[in-house]
Amino acid sequence: MPDPSAPPTALPTVLVLDADPLPRLGRLTGRARIEHTDASSLADRLPHADVLLVWDFASRAVRSAWPGGGRRPRWVHTASAGVDHLLCPELAASDTVVTNARGIFDQPIAEYVAALVLAMAKDLPRSLDLQRERTWRHRASQRVAGTRACVVGSGPIGRAVARTLRALDVRTAVVGRTAHTGIHGPEELDRLVSRADWVIAAAPLTEVTRSMFDARRFAMMQPSARFVNVGRGALVVEEALAEALTKRWIAGAAVDTFETEPLGRDSPLWELPGLIVSPHMSGDVVGWRDELSTQFVELYERWAAGRALVNVVDKQRGYVPGR
Repeated sequence: MPDPSAPPTALPTVLVLDADPLPRLGRLTGRARIEHTDASSLADRLPHADVLLVWDFASRAVRSAWPGGGRRPRWVHTASAGVDHLLCPELAASDTVVTNARGIFDQPIAEYVAALVLAMAKDLPRSLDLQRERTWRHRASQRVAGTRACVVGSGPIGRAVARTLRALDVRTAVVGRTAHTGIHGPEELDRLVSRADWVIAAAPLTEVTRSMFDARRFAMMQPSARFVNVGRGALVVEEALAEALTKRWIAGAAVDTFETEPLGRDSPLWELPGLIVSPHMSGDVVGWRDELSTQFVELYERWAAGRALVNVVDKQRGYVPGR
């Protein structure tokens, strides 16, 4: 059978689902026909594309456009780590190869998590509030070294978070889909969460992980624990998190990704006690879009040369398999 990921003999058409600023694809001049689309015309343009670059990684347009009739691209690449926004059943069942931006966001997110841990331990949000009030109030802060963290998600992001926290002398356990060397299995999750000072959600969104942080799981955390979500918004039952913070079941939380984005101005999450809200920016450092463009161009070069792609998503699991 022919390899469905192999490029055609004619100049391939790369269709870009746009977002501003546009990707830098100048290196593909003369090697691909670059076309652009938005959500409204995606369904009409899909049958004419060989490759789809989902540059607008916040869009769910692929899920609605893909089930239509006609030919479909042989390869879809998303400029994001998560793929739940595009994996509809029809795409998952197809021969189309899906790749993601694995490797781009690992260390930036790890640094962001470390910054949040330090900020919460050292009570920096309250210091800033007191400064705005011109109030001098001495307090003691928490020592980070020697505390315990449970990182949920054993992919590159979760492992980078664990390495960075261990550099702060935080005793860190990582929980993955299956147990193996250095990784705890899901059967140990409740035990580790109940002992942790820091619970970090860094898992992909799948049917298994959806709503995994619910009222039961927040209730088993220590009253002194803090929760951080840099995974996907739907990992968390937001009403349960709100209850946990309001009733002081946990000491605080920091959330960078939400089930509905952007977070509405009338959302009660903005005013929850002890919650740090950030606008899905934990992996976005200066130059990150250029890195994403370079990654896609390098993947395209592999594809055009008939070489095996990397960062290939297991469409049934919903993520790139790893150790």
